[in-house]
Amino acid sequence: MGSTGSTGTASAAGAGADGERRNVADATGVLVLGTCAVWSLVTAAVHGGRPEGVLLAVLAVAAGYATGRISGVLLPVAAPAAAALAGVTLTLAGPRLAPGPEVASPLGHAGAAAAVLTLSAGAACCAAWATPVPALRLALRVLAVGVVAAGAVLGATTAVVLCCAVLLCSLAAGQVRRRGPALAGLALPAGLVAALTWAVAGNALPSGLSGALADELTPRRVDLWHDALVLAHGDAVVGVGPGRFGELSATAARSALSDGKPHSAPLQLAAEQGVVGVLLLAAAFCWVLFALWRAPCPTPVVLTAGATLTALAALASVGNALSFTTVSAGAGLLAGLATARPLTAETPASAAPSGVRRPDARHGDRPAA
Repeated sequence: MGSTGSTGTASAAGAGADGERRNVADATGVLVLGTCAVWSLVTAAVHGGRPEGVLLAVLAVAAGYATGRISGVLLPVAAPAAAALAGVTLTLAGPRLAPGPEVASPLGHAGAAAAVLTLSAGAACCAAWATPVPALRLALRVLAVGVVAAGAVLGATTAVVLCCAVLLCSLAAGQVRRRGPALAGLALPAGLVAALTWAVAGNALPSGLSGALADELTPRRVDLWHDALVLAHGDAVVGVGPGRFGELSATAARSALSDGKPHSAPLQLAAEQGVVGVLLLAAAFCWVLFALWRAPCPTPVVLTAGATLTALAALASVGNALSFTTVSAGAGLLAGLATARPLTAETPASAAPSGVRRPDARHGDRPAA
């Protein structure tokens, strides 16, 4: 009896410490998103910019995250499955996710469609890992394959590649025992793509490689990136003000299809909100990875969501995906679904999906309380 009581006390203490760490992750998210909103207002006040786009994006992420946290608790399998179906339906029924000029992939609406399909594939894979029913898990993975097929039907090569990458990462996630190093590793490809974008914009690559990338990316996009970097150098601290890139970019002014954006999230923030804006973008991505690390969901669900959001981050570095509210809300929704807390402190072993460890075993990479 004494041993049993000690074990119960230790379990309760561990659960309390676990909840406290998750509260820290939530508080960090509120701080990061709040700072993003405040900084956009500050930079707008300095240069007379228009912060509405940034504020709408922050609101979309926050709303999606809250919705995901709630629906993930109530419907841990049905919610991500429904989100996947909704994303595919939205993309197939209306590929143009917002009014405006159509631009080549992965710019413009084609890039947004690729982002929504990638999020849909990730949601389907998360739902597959969340269910303990083998037949349903197989059906949800077939749904993920169907998302890949939808990208092929639309002729979205970028979507097909990213969805396949998410599907393969999700299958491999079932063999990963420690989520911490895996999530840390996801920051590497996102950072490399952002660094490559920056290098192309600054002509810092060898001429042969730079020419090959320019042909693949299109000269217009490279010129937009170069303009963004020039504007960032002009005022490295606060930038030129949110929403002002289209007014000051010579390349955007010459183009009849311009939407006034450089089609790269890091470079847009560097130009319009300075180095602080770029750091806040990086902080938001790191917060998501941190929240996933602390999440009580099974490790395969967490790693699948992390891989999906990493693919989205890479796409946003070379395209305009995050300029669409649908994409921002979808990213927040997936992050919320993958970090939803269970209604009870512990989950019985019989409720855990086959091949997934119990909640007390899947956080072996966490530091001791």
